[in-house]
Amino acid sequence: MKLKALIIEDNEQNMYMLNFLLINNGYEVIQAFNGLDGLKAAHEEIPDVILLDIQLPEMSGYDVARQLRSNHELDHVPIVAVTSHAMVGDREKAIESGATGYIEKPIDPDNFIKRLESYYTSELNQRKQL
Repeated sequence: MKLKALIIEDNEQNMYMLNFLLINNGYEVIQAFNGLDGLKAAHEEIPDVILLDIQLPEMSGYDVARQLRSNHELDHVPIVAVTSHAMVGDREKAIESGATGYIEKPIDPDNFIKRLESYYTSELNQRKQL
């Protein structure tokens, strides 16, 4: 069974790279180019993991993470902030808003999937192997 990843990212190049890496590693991918569409997709699809940019149009990734965490159907879903916000305190701010993990941009394609999957529970890793 493929894991379902929701990418919430407004930059087309970043979206392409994340989509490419995930699909080539056996994921089903859902794309959203802004926070509102991301919230809607998350509630409709209940993905296995959410990759969330912090700097989004209309609403910040921090606000998106907080709203995602208010939906109890998504309690088990890891939210990984994938962002160029790499200043002191940005990681903590992402975690405080509801993110499970944090990966800085630019991403390293050679270890991105390994880093992403380090935020999963053992249950998700077992599902990916089915």
